[in-house]
Amino acid sequence: WSTPNLTLGAVQVPGAAGSFVLSSCLTKSWKQNWWCSKYETPIIAVMVALSSLLVIVFIIIVLYMLRFKKYKQAGSHSNSFRLSNGRTDDTEPQSMPLLARSPSTNRKYPPLPVDKLEEEINRRMADDNKLFREEFNALPACPIQATCEAASKEENKEKNRYVNILPYDHSRVHLTPVEGVPDSDYINASFINVDPKEDFLFFFPSGPKEETVNDFWRMIWEQNTATIVMVTNLKERKECKCAQYWPDQGCWTYGNIRVSVEDVTVLVDYTVRKFCIQQVGDVTNKKPQRLVTQFHFTSWPDFGVPFTPIGMLKFLKKVKTCNPQYAGAIVVHCSAGVGRTGTFIVIDAMLDMMHTERKVDVYGFVSRIRAQRCQMVQTDMQYVFIYQALLEHYLYGDTELEVTSLEIHLQKIYNKVPGTSSNGLEEEFKKLTSIKIQNDKMRTGNLPANMKKNRVLQIIPYEFNRVIIPVKRGEENTDYVNASFIDGYRQKDSYIASQGPLQHTIEDFWRMIWEWKSCSIVMLTELEERGQVKGTKWPTISWYKAVPSPQENKSRQIRQFHFHGWPEVGIPGDGKGMINIIAAVQKQQQQSGNHPITVHCSAGAGRTGTFCALSTVLERVKAEAILDVFQTVKSLRLQRPHMVQTLEQYEFCYKVVQEYIDAFSDYANFKGGSICPHRCSSQEHGPPQQVPPFPLFSSIPRILGSLGRFWGARSCFELLPQHLHSPILHPTANIREMSSCWR
Repeated sequence: WSTPNLTLGAVQVPGAAGSFVLSSCLTKSWKQNWWCSKYETPIIAVMVALSSLLVIVFIIIVLYMLRFKKYKQAGSHSNSFRLSNGRTDDTEPQSMPLLARSPSTNRKYPPLPVDKLEEEINRRMADDNKLFREEFNALPACPIQATCEAASKEENKEKNRYVNILPYDHSRVHLTPVEGVPDSDYINASFINVDPKEDFLFFFPSGPKEETVNDFWRMIWEQNTATIVMVTNLKERKECKCAQYWPDQGCWTYGNIRVSVEDVTVLVDYTVRKFCIQQVGDVTNKKPQRLVTQFHFTSWPDFGVPFTPIGMLKFLKKVKTCNPQYAGAIVVHCSAGVGRTGTFIVIDAMLDMMHTERKVDVYGFVSRIRAQRCQMVQTDMQYVFIYQALLEHYLYGDTELEVTSLEIHLQKIYNKVPGTSSNGLEEEFKKLTSIKIQNDKMRTGNLPANMKKNRVLQIIPYEFNRVIIPVKRGEENTDYVNASFIDGYRQKDSYIASQGPLQHTIEDFWRMIWEWKSCSIVMLTELEERGQVKGTKWPTISWYKAVPSPQENKSRQIRQFHFHGWPEVGIPGDGKGMINIIAAVQKQQQQSGNHPITVHCSAGAGRTGTFCALSTVLERVKAEAILDVFQTVKSLRLQRPHMVQTLEQYEFCYKVVQEYIDAFSDYANFKGGSICPHRCSSQEHGPPQQVPPFPLFSSIPRILGSLGRFWGARSCFELLPQHLHSPILHPTANIREMSSCWR
C-alpha cells in the first residue's frame, strides 16, 4: 500500500448578487399630421384643455406622493402609530418592511393542556405548517391606544435602529435625564412584565448602535441589571446587527460607566462574558463595582431558526440559574429587540406555565406582550420554534445532573418504571431510538455513484453537516466521504465522525484529513473482528510522503490513537482506558491546534458516538461539575444516525463518568460555577456568591503531577478537574500511538 499523490484544487464559486434593481421606462410617442386647417382651432382648444387637465392631475399626484413619502418616514410614528401584523424582514439596517398580514379569522386559540401538546403540534404542522401560519396571522398587531410620541421626536430618530420598531410611550424605559441634554431620557427599550401577578420584569432594547452604547450602559447601571441576554451576532449576512458594546479585553469607559472584562467562556452554543462595571464620578467619592454577566447565544442562524431547540433550552436554563435574585430586571436584546428576543421570553414564560399550571398559552402570551412592545415574535418560523422547544422539554424534561447526584440517579434508573417491563435506563434509551432518522436529508450519500463508498447503508451522513472534500479535477461525485461534523462542548465541528475507510476510499479519507487539517485520528476498532474486515491496514512505516499540489511541498504531522481495549463483542470492562485516551487526545489537540478530531470505528456510529459523547460529557464535568448524558447522546443522533448504537454503549457512558468521579476521595467537593457569575472585588449587588472550590485539596495536583512525570504519564492528568487530579489513570493502557508526517 502506498500513499497516493493528492492534488488539491481551489474551486471558486461566484457569489450571487445580494440585491437587484428593477427599472422600467414607459415612452409613448404621438405623431399626428393635421391636414384640414378648418379643424385646427377646435383641436388646439381641446388639446389646451386636456393639457391643463393633465398638468393638474400630475400636480395632484406629485403632492400625494410627497405626502405619502413623508407619512412613511415620520407619520407612522405619530399618535395613531400602527403596525400591520406578520413576518418582519430584519435585513434592512434602517427600516424593517412588514409583510401584509393574511386575513385573520375570529377563531379562538385557547391554552393547550401539556398532555395534548404533541398531538396538537403534529396537527398544526401538517400541510407545511398551515394551521400554525393561520394562528400566527391572527395575532393582534398592537394595542388600539398605543402611541410612540417620544420615539418619534426628531431628536430621538437617530437612536432607533429601525424606524418602524419603536417603544410604546406607556411601556418605554425612561433614563435619568442628563442635565443640559434634551431628550436624554430616551432609549429604544421597553419594560415587559411577563406575569401580571408579579413584579418581575425584562427590558427589551434594540441592539445598541454606536450612537447609543453609552445610553445602553447607563440603563444597565440605573436599573441595577446583573444579566444581559444577547440573541444576535454582531454581523449577519455581512450586515451590522448590533454594535459591540463591550471591550475585547481590559476596560473601556462608555459615557460615565467604566466596563472591564473579567472573564470570557466560549461554549458551542453560547459565550459568557463577565464584566465589572463602575460609575465614573468624583475621585474622592469612589463608586462601588458591580458584576454584570452577558449570555450571548451564538447558534441562531442567519436565516430561519435553530435546527434544534436543545441549545436554546440549555442557554435559557443557564441564564435563569445564574441571575441573582436581588438584581434588577434582565435585559434581553437581539437586533430589533422583538423577534428572537420575543421568542426567548415566550419560551421562558411558557416553561414556567407548563410547570405550574400543566398547560401552555402561547397565543395569549404573545398577544399580551405585543401590547407592551410591537411585533414581539416576528415570524411564523419563530412561532413554530416556540412550540418545538416546549415539546422538547415536555417529552424529555430536564436531564442535567450535578456530579454529586449521579450515584443516586443511577440507582433510580435501574429500578423498574411503573406500568412497564423496563427500567429507567432502558426507557431513556428507547426515547433516543425513537428519534426519527431523516432519510430524505441524505441525498449525496444515496447517489448511485456514492453508494459503494458506504460501509453500512443505514449510516449515511446528513447533508447539513457532511464533510465535503475537494472535487477531483474532471471527475464527478468525488466530494463525498462517509463522515459527519460533530459539535463538541466548547466549539462546533469539534469532531469528524467517520466510518472506517474501505480499500477504495483510503485516498478520500486522507484527502479529508488534509483538507480539514485534522491532526488527531482516534481508531476504536481492530483491522479485523469476528472474521470481518473492520478497517484498512495502515502503512508499516511511520513517515511517508504526500504531495498536496505540484507547486507545494508542505508537511503535517498526524497522530493516530489506536484503542485496543474494546472487545469484539460488548463493551470494555472498565472506563479507565477510555478516560486515558480522551485525555491523551486532548493534550495532542492543545499542541496541534483545535482542528477537528477524526474518530472512527467500523461504521462510524456505535463506538465513535460513545467516544464523542464521553469526551463531551467529561469536558463539561471538568468545567461545570454538571453532566447530561441523555441530551448529549440525543444531540449526537440528530447529527449522525445511530450514534451510541446499543443500550450497552449508552450504559457504558454513565459508568465511565461515574468511574471518573469516583477517582476522587471526596467528590462531594465538586463545585461547578466557572460559568455562573462570582463577584467583583467590590460588588454592590449582594454577598459573595461562591467559596473557592476544593479548599482541602489544593496541593494534590502538584503531588500527582510529580508522580505523573515519574510514571511518564503526565498527559493523563490533562482531563481532570481544574483543582484536583485522579491518581488512577495511566495513558499507556490499551493505546497505541502512531505518528506520521506528510512532507
